[in-house]
Amino acid sequence: MNHNIINLQKRGDVVMKRIVVGITGASGTIYAVDLLEKLHQRPDVEVHLVMSAWAKKNLELETDYSLAQLTALADATYRANDQGAAIASGSFLNDGMVIVPASMKTVAGIAYGFGDNLISRAADVTIKEQRKLVIVPRETPLSVIHLENLTKLAKLGAQIIPPIPAFYNHPQSIQDLVNHQTMKILDAFHIHNETDRRWEGD
Repeated sequence: MNHNIINLQKRGDVVMKRIVVGITGASGTIYAVDLLEKLHQRPDVEVHLVMSAWAKKNLELETDYSLAQLTALADATYRANDQGAAIASGSFLNDGMVIVPASMKTVAGIAYGFGDNLISRAADVTIKEQRKLVIVPRETPLSVIHLENLTKLAKLGAQIIPPIPAFYNHPQSIQDLVNHQTMKILDAFHIHNETDRRWEGD
């Protein structure tokens, strides 16, 4: 039985990019919320969303969003234990995947090919199909194990974009800091955006 929630008509007939978004139980759900909000505003991007159980819990703890409000920002949503979902197969064509925030458990699972849930399985597929994989790791301090796992993923072609703020733009709020992170993620997928002010030289 297919329990996916599909809502592909609301964006219009032309879809230029298809992005898979995975949200794990690491702190930093606000980054995922902001990314989904900005992707939702684009008629040329189709979003496929999968969240872990702890991601749903953190959504409640860290934001004012309900689960229904968040999933409404995606075109399709999947259960984290649904290994038969479309995004679990390489034949499901897409432009890549971002995991934001990415827990160290998820990073380790992907690094060693342990696809025990749909997030890590979809990431494994992204790697084997040589598509864009963006990891936004949320942990500090980082142990040698964490660094080795992230390095392994980078060597496999993943792009590691840790949530590190910039201050040349004189941020005035938490949202300003989040905007910069979202800009970097969108840039990785070559999605034109003016989410934050860019450095233009001194």
